[in-house]
Amino acid sequence: MASTLEFKASIMDQSGMERALRRIAHEIIENNRGAEGVTLVGIQRRGVVLARMLQTLIEQVEGVRPPLGVLDITFYRDDLSILQEHPVVNATDLPFQVTGAKIVMVDDVLYSGRTARAAMDAICDFGRPSMIQLAVMIDRGHRELPIRADYVGKNLPTSKSELVGVNVPEFDGEMSVVLYERKER
Repeated sequence: MASTLEFKASIMDQSGMERALRRIAHEIIENNRGAEGVTLVGIQRRGVVLARMLQTLIEQVEGVRPPLGVLDITFYRDDLSILQEHPVVNATDLPFQVTGAKIVMVDDVLYSGRTARAAMDAICDFGRPSMIQLAVMIDRGHRELPIRADYVGKNLPTSKSELVGVNVPEFDGEMSVVLYERKER
């Protein structure tokens, strides 16, 4: 049986996402007593774009530009064998010393927690950070692992048949968060 995605609702527009990112940037600064020593790691793909936006916002507030890393977790996923025959692998670039770093992982949506777990495994293969925090634009619930975000743009309770789309200009031509319903045909 095939399924299609049907638009259900617009959750956040560009100004809503920008407000959420500004709030997250301020929370990161406050919780870490400034930006000194904070390192951002964007999880491929949309998490990288959101991490760059947070990097700019933190620099505007603190005058300190946190180092930014890019993380691909493809080979750390526990569902790699069932995803696809030839997974698309993106770059990983952590241009800083991971050991001892205070890392804020950035992703678009927190769902089961498996992506965050895979990202922590990947980071720890590069060294032993002093701390790992998690920032997400949307927390939609349905955790399968005991993982929670430290910084959340919006909590959005969803059903398992719904799909959350976080749109960013680099990939989608706009900034927004939308909700789709998966319909069986």
